Amino acid sequence: MTIHPTVCKAALLILALAVSLSGQAGEVLESVKARDQLRCGVSADIPGFSTRDGDSWRGLDIDFCRAVAAAVLGDPDKAQFVPLAAAARFPALKGRKIDLLLNNTTWTLTREAVLKIQFPGILFYDGQGFMVPATAGISRVGDLNGATICVEKGTTSLNNLISYFKTRGGEVKPLVMDSASEAATALFAGRCRAYTSDAAQLAALRLRAPDNPQDFVILPERISREPLTAAIWTGDLEWGTVVRWVLNFLILAEEYGVTRDNLDALIAENQNPLLRGSDEERDRVAKALGLAPRWGERAIRAVGNYGEIYERNVGRDSPLKIERGLNRLWNQGGLHYAPPLD
Repeated sequence: MTIHPTVCKAALLILALAVSLSGQAGEVLESVKARDQLRCGVSADIPGFSTRDGDSWRGLDIDFCRAVAAAVLGDPDKAQFVPLAAAARFPALKGRKIDLLLNNTTWTLTREAVLKIQFPGILFYDGQGFMVPATAGISRVGDLNGATICVEKGTTSLNNLISYFKTRGGEVKPLVMDSASEAATALFAGRCRAYTSDAAQLAALRLRAPDNPQDFVILPERISREPLTAAIWTGDLEWGTVVRWVLNFLILAEEYGVTRDNLDALIAENQNPLLRGSDEERDRVAKALGLAPRWGERAIRAVGNYGEIYERNVGRDSPLKIERGLNRLWNQGGLHYAPPLD
């Protein structure tokens, strides 16, 4: 049988693509294991999400990095934190200077399709808001028409700001700052009428007000949806699967009532839907992921379930005390929903 040249070329192209992809498969995961260290890019200083006190880091993003390190390397302390400005985060990821980006990063089409960034899962549902001086007499976003507004460089907030006012026949004067902390400082110093960013970030930086956080208020309106996600290089599907399922496991742990404190007792009972099963079943799934067995249990033991992580860092047990709202589980009126294990 004679094979048409066009068919032959197409087959060779598919084969070449398959070889290329197989060469990339597991690259990040294997390099993390070979290095015995997980490098996470994080915000330089956002209370509740990533802050440093000497050599110690804490925050929601920090805890998730530690959970991934525990799952992959068996030890949450094998997480290394690399502070990055917003404008530097994607070059650091694409330049392989970090393995996992946890930097209050919004999942967008442009970032996924054009920048080739993969977003394994949503850590925090947020929206863009505005912080203003309490004595400014500003009660709604429309009152800021024509005002100078502080905004951080390299974020979605700038385009959202300009687009929001333009579509409503108004305009603003953005004062673009290199970092979130600099934008907040500029507001506190009176250099701008408002500071716009993700609402949770505004709540975090409001704590840094020089005299009293109550001197500044966050307006109730939100002008965008901001799904804040973990981000990785798009060339390694296996690494994306690992990161995605560490997050899913933490969400499922909250749904099934598995906490850091009761984990060992529930393992011994072997009745909890998340934890029960034979060693053979666990080994099969772990091997497929490229991880040692009981990877999910190691993640919970390191940081607790998703609800514990949330409340400790940004919720009721934190200075921020941000209501969970959309960040509740699906069966509690929120958006967090993990696919089943089987």
